Amino acid sequence: MLYGEGRYEDLEKFSIIGGQKLNGEVSVSGAKNAAVAIIPAAIMAMNGVCKIENVPKICDVEIVLKILNEMNIKTSYNKDVLLIDSTEAKYYIGSYELFSKMRASYYLLGALLARFGRAEVPIPGGCPLGPRPIDQHMKGIEALGAKVIVEHGIMKVQAEKLIGNTIYLDVISVGATINTMLAAVGAEGITVIENAAKEPHVVDTAIFLNSMGANIKGAGTDTIKIIGKKNLVGSAHSVIPDQIEAGTFMIIAAATNGNILIKNVIPKHLEAVTAKLEEVGARIQILEDSIRVNGTGQLNKVNVKTLPYPGFPTDLQPIMATMLSIAEGSSLVTEGIWDSRYKYVGELRRLGADINVDGKLAIINGSSRLTGAPVHSTDLRAGAALVLAGLIADGVTEVIDLSHIDRGYENFERKLQSLGAQIVRQMVIRPEDGIAV
Repeated sequence: MLYGEGRYEDLEKFSIIGGQKLNGEVSVSGAKNAAVAIIPAAIMAMNGVCKIENVPKICDVEIVLKILNEMNIKTSYNKDVLLIDSTEAKYYIGSYELFSKMRASYYLLGALLARFGRAEVPIPGGCPLGPRPIDQHMKGIEALGAKVIVEHGIMKVQAEKLIGNTIYLDVISVGATINTMLAAVGAEGITVIENAAKEPHVVDTAIFLNSMGANIKGAGTDTIKIIGKKNLVGSAHSVIPDQIEAGTFMIIAAATNGNILIKNVIPKHLEAVTAKLEEVGARIQILEDSIRVNGTGQLNKVNVKTLPYPGFPTDLQPIMATMLSIAEGSSLVTEGIWDSRYKYVGELRRLGADINVDGKLAIINGSSRLTGAPVHSTDLRAGAALVLAGLIADGVTEVIDLSHIDRGYENFERKLQSLGAQIVRQMVIRPEDGIAV
């Protein structure tokens, strides 16, 4: 079966033999969503070196580092430790080629504005989950005194001086909260962000900025107060564990009827996931910095609605829905964040899942089995969901196009292999070589 002409160059796939119970221990990497905000924030350090630990080796991090290198910023990345020296940073106009590959590239907007008083950043790419409005980003930045125009897909921002202000975000937006916070650090006076996002990576970014000399209070609540200060300096910071990776392995343990100890986690960040997995029927043991998930052989139907933190994460919705496709009874999943998060459903149906989508509601009629087939990864979390589908399906499943998965999961197949999964990474053979995929 062919998937999109002209897409075979360097295309990779996972080949998965399903049916294994996954057991053992796995260590969670640093949080993707925190790292891609913290690294741009390092641009604002006028002196000294930023030492950032627990940085995941994923494609999104590689892209951000390429952008920093083009700005004459020195970086050194060894194992999970990243050194950034922004002392001699030069103003940078974002290239569409790099920015189109990741959504979080928009954090360069606030960081560049705070450091240089201007920014030109292409509207970012990343996963195609429906419209990603930038109006709240623009609202926050304009309230600080910047002029914003969008021309030919490029956000152009300039300010003679940034002045603190009170800003109410019309919708809870992690991106707008962080971007406004970054810009406000470079503004004179006090900025208050109301209706702010509370996600752990918002808090982690604020902690990093404070370590550099910023004055931010209230991160993790719906009201964040920033007292602007321009002269930030290098500092040391360790990125929080990735709650989405942790949640992914928690669901994998329950779905495969396995027994997995997930290490290097912050259990509080996973309370919504823990509650739903207990409702499904899994046994959960909460430890200081790890969680053990035991499958019980019984998966019950549940209803799930994705919400901003501390609600159930939208990033885990496709993976949760995949597990519910083999649970007993009919489950309802309501997507409360993104308009187009169900693009993966068509691929799951190829494996035998019985899922019907109506707008933001998915009705999942649990099936006793899935059967392997070739499927195509449509976005980052959909890719992880299809890997789970392959792990629980009979026969062989091929998940084609790993570029999305590699954006957010470090050594995904190696970690799964260590738990007993039969999964290998392979190149897709192109039709001109005589074999169709």
